[in-house]
Amino acid sequence: MSKFSRVTDQISVAPQVTLSDMVLAAAEGFTLVINNRPDGEDPAQPLSADMEAAAKAAGLAYAHIPVRGAPTLDQVEAERHLLEHHNGRALAFCRSGTRSIVTWSLGQALAGDRTRDDLIALGEAAGYDLSNVLPRS
Repeated sequence: MSKFSRVTDQISVAPQVTLSDMVLAAAEGFTLVINNRPDGEDPAQPLSADMEAAAKAAGLAYAHIPVRGAPTLDQVEAERHLLEHHNGRALAFCRSGTRSIVTWSLGQALAGDRTRDDLIALGEAAGYDLSNVLPRS
C-alpha cells in the first residue's frame, strides 16, 4: 500500500500505487487517478492498462499522462486541463510522487492559480521540495 500525500482538497500525490490501492483510493473519496509513470520504467510496476482496469473496477476515472524526467508543457497543460474539468478528488502517482506534484505545480504556476511561495509551501507540507523546479517570477 502506498502513502497518499494530500496537497490540496482536490489533489493528492503518491509513489507507485498497487492494483489493490485503487479500492483504497475509492474508499478514501478519490474519483480520479492520474498515472504519471511511463510503462516499463521498472519491470515490477503494473502496466497502465492494468492500473486503468483496476481503477475502473473500483469506480474511479483514470488518466495516463506519462512523464519522463521533467514534464513537457503539453503534459503540464494536459494534467491541468484534466483537473480543471474534473469535479472531485484526484490522486496522481509516479515512482516517487515527485513527477506528479511537479507536473501539477507547474500547471498551477503557469495558469497563475497559485503563487510560487504557496506552491513551495504546499509541496513541503506534502513532503516534496519544489523550490528548484518552479519558475521565479
